Amino acid sequence: MTTTDGGSDGDPPEAATDDADTSEGTESEAVDRRYAVVLDYLQHGRADDDRPRHRKSPLAYALGERDFRLFELTFTEDADVSIGDRVVIGPTEARDVVDGFKQVEYEDLSNTANAELEYAVEEIIDADEDRFVDFYNDAQPITLRLHQLNLLPGIGKKLRNNILDQRKRGPFESFEDLEERISGLHNPREVLVERIMEELRDDDLKYKTFVGRES
Repeated sequence: MTTTDGGSDGDPPEAATDDADTSEGTESEAVDRRYAVVLDYLQHGRADDDRPRHRKSPLAYALGERDFRLFELTFTEDADVSIGDRVVIGPTEARDVVDGFKQVEYEDLSNTANAELEYAVEEIIDADEDRFVDFYNDAQPITLRLHQLNLLPGIGKKLRNNILDQRKRGPFESFEDLEERISGLHNPREVLVERIMEELRDDDLKYKTFVGRES
C-alpha cells in the first residue's frame, strides 16, 4: 500500500517524525530539519513509467532518519543526488533538492533500494548511538506479560530481567557498555538493526517500536 502526502505543497503529517537538526544562528532562526537517506536514485524515473523520458522527473527511494519511514522522493531539475546522500525533506522552506515526496511501503522499493536498506539502517544507528542505546535504558512494558525489550531478537525473560536490573545501577553509556554489563547480550547494535529491518519488512507486525514512531 502507498500513502500519498502533500510533500510538494507543505509539511506532511509524518514530517514531524524524521531526523532533526538545528541550523546555526539564534534560537528564533533555528529550523528543525527532517532528513532521509537516499537508497536508490532513478535519474529518468521508474522503468514502468511509459511517458517520454523528457517528461519523467528524477526520483529516489529514501529512508527517514528519525522514524524509519520509507519515501519516494522527487527532485528539482538541478538536483545532484547519489545513493547514500542525506537530503532534507522538511520543513518545506528548508528543502534544497527535494521537490516533493510520498510515503511508500517496503514492497514498493526498487531492488537497489532493497539492497541498500540495511546499510542505511546501520549508518543511522552509528550516527546517533546515544539515541539507540537509550532504547535499552528507557524501554517499558507493553502489557503485563510483554516488555518492549522482548520484541528484540534473542531477548527472552532472563536476558530482559538482566538488562532491567543493570540499568537500575546506572544508565548504559554505549553499545560496548551494554555488551560488557549484560552477560549473553552479544552485539546489541545488530539486535536493533535486525528488529528495525523486521518492522520495515512486515507491515502487519502487531507492535512496532522503531518504524513509524516519533523518537
